Amino acid sequence: MQEKALDIGRRILGSDHDDISRSLGNLGMLYAEQGMFAEALARFEEGLSIVRRNHPERNATEGMMLANIGNVYGMQDKHEDALGMYKKALRIFRKTLGPESVEASNAQHLIGTALSKQGKMDEALEMYEGALGIRRRALGDEHERVVEVLVHMGECKEVAGDVGGAIECFREAQ
Repeated sequence: MQEKALDIGRRILGSDHDDISRSLGNLGMLYAEQGMFAEALARFEEGLSIVRRNHPERNATEGMMLANIGNVYGMQDKHEDALGMYKKALRIFRKTLGPESVEASNAQHLIGTALSKQGKMDEALEMYEGALGIRRRALGDEHERVVEVLVHMGECKEVAGDVGGAIECFREAQ
């Protein structure tokens, strides 16, 4: 159904319209959720190409597409590839939305997760701490996205052998 809607959109709006890139991103997410990773990547990459053609100066949509590509790589346990996409997304979010944007904190959080999956706990914690600071300032201490980072930090500290630090993070997350 979504593919049919995309085809209609292409006929009406043209293949390079920004709405087509958004539709491709939505399709990519649907395919990823179903475990259809090749199809998801193809849609995200096509959407990314449209965004780059329409906005060569960089914009947040490009960062979102890159983060989504990273998510698909992460779902496939390709954490090094995911890390590369997340780092590119972070650079774009910092440039287009600012270093204190929630999107930048989301990218830092994703980088932390990719690093922790690779066993790089110290680097992961550094990224989580940066994400936590931004989220606290932007969303407040009680926001669920703050809790999410605290839980990941606790898990990371536990794996690294810092049980006391892990308990601290988990308590604060409650």
